[in-house]
Amino acid sequence: VQLQASGGGLVQTGDSLRLSCVASGLSVGAYDLGWFRQAPGKEREFVAARNYNGQSTVIADSAKGRFTISKEYLKSTFYLQMNSLKPEDTAVYFCAATPRRISSVFKSDNLPTSYKYWGQGTQVTVSS
Repeated sequence: VQLQASGGGLVQTGDSLRLSCVASGLSVGAYDLGWFRQAPGKEREFVAARNYNGQSTVIADSAKGRFTISKEYLKSTFYLQMNSLKPEDTAVYFCAATPRRISSVFKSDNLPTSYKYWGQGTQVTVSS
């Protein structure tokens, strides 16, 4: 299994970015998919997740109304669309996947330790 994240960069406050994560060795239709981020000196934190069948998403409070998570099954790729970026969004962003879970667990358990597979991370820097 391999996850390859891309799409990061240096942008200004208010700009948008779309991160991509290409999955190989697993089906994005059979796994819960997530995005996390880690700023310097801070712990890795949850950003967004989409469950295996695409019927449920969870977005962190800090990202609600600005970020969306989606996937394209045929491309084996999932995305994090980030709008209205702020300097506090600056971090390394990681994509992750884990075998599907029941809905109640998916909605309540978004700890990094709950995800089995990880991408290498892509840097997002938002200047003020």
